[in-house]
Amino acid sequence: MTQLPQRRRAVFISDVHLGSKHCHANQLADFLQALRCDRLYLVGDIVDLWWMAQRRARWGNAHNRVIEALHALRRDGTELIYVPGNHDRPIRRFCGLALPRMQVRRRTIHTTADGRRLLVTHGDDYDAQTHFGSLQEKLGDWLYYRILSGNQLFNHLRRALGMRYWSLSEFLKRQSGAAERYIARFVQAGLDDASRRGLDGIVCGHIHRAALFERDGRVYANDGDWVESLSALAEDPDGSLRLLSHNGETLALLPARTPHSSLPQTLPDAA
Repeated sequence: MTQLPQRRRAVFISDVHLGSKHCHANQLADFLQALRCDRLYLVGDIVDLWWMAQRRARWGNAHNRVIEALHALRRDGTELIYVPGNHDRPIRRFCGLALPRMQVRRRTIHTTADGRRLLVTHGDDYDAQTHFGSLQEKLGDWLYYRILSGNQLFNHLRRALGMRYWSLSEFLKRQSGAAERYIARFVQAGLDDASRRGLDGIVCGHIHRAALFERDGRVYANDGDWVESLSALAEDPDGSLRLLSHNGETLALLPARTPHSSLPQTLPDAA
C-alpha cells in the first residue's frame, strides 16, 4: 500500500483517463486510499469520455476502486474541485455546479498557505498556440498510442521481475526534439497566461509531462498523469509544493516563500 503519512493542504491530479486502455488505475487507487488532504483538485481528463465514445471502454475493478476512493475522501472531509479537460469536455456544461464538498469549475485560482496565487486549468486552452496541425503531428499521435501499449507490456515484465515502474514512453519522448519543442511552447503559453492574469503561476496537466519549477519568479507546476508519469502535485501545510510519484516519493520540491517576500493583492478565488 502506498504510504503518504503527512496530511497535505492540497493535492492536484490530472490525466487519469479512466475508461481508456492505458490508465494505471490500480496505482492511482492505492495512492488515493493512502491520501489525506484538505482539498483535491481533479485537473481534467479524469474520465476519458472521448476514448469511451471512439473506442471500446476499458472498465474493471481497479477503476471502481478509484471512484470509491474519491467518494471516501469526500466523506472524510476532503473538498473536491473538478476542472474538466478536453477528454472529459462534456462535464464542462456543469461548470458552476456546487455539490456537497464538490465543485465543477472551468478554471480556478488556488491560494497557497504562503500567499502564492496559482491558476488551475487543464491546459488544452493553449493548443491553438502550441499545435501546428501538420501531418507529422497526426503521425505522432498514432505513434504515441503504440508507444503507450509498448510501455504497458514493458512494465508488466518489470513487475514480474520485481522491478519498479519506469516510463519507457517518457524516456522515448525526451529523445524527440519535436516533442521537447512542443512542451517548451506549452510551458511558456501557461506562464504567459498566468502573467496576464497577475498571478504567481500555473498548475496544469494535459501534456503528460510532470514538472515543477520557477521561471522569472512564477511557478510552473504540471501534475503529470496516470498514463505515463504516475504523479501528482501536493501542497504542504506551510505552502511548499512538491511533485509526488505514485508511491509518495518526492520527485521535485519548491519551498514555501519566505515571510518577507512581497505578497500580491487579493483577487477572487476564480478565474
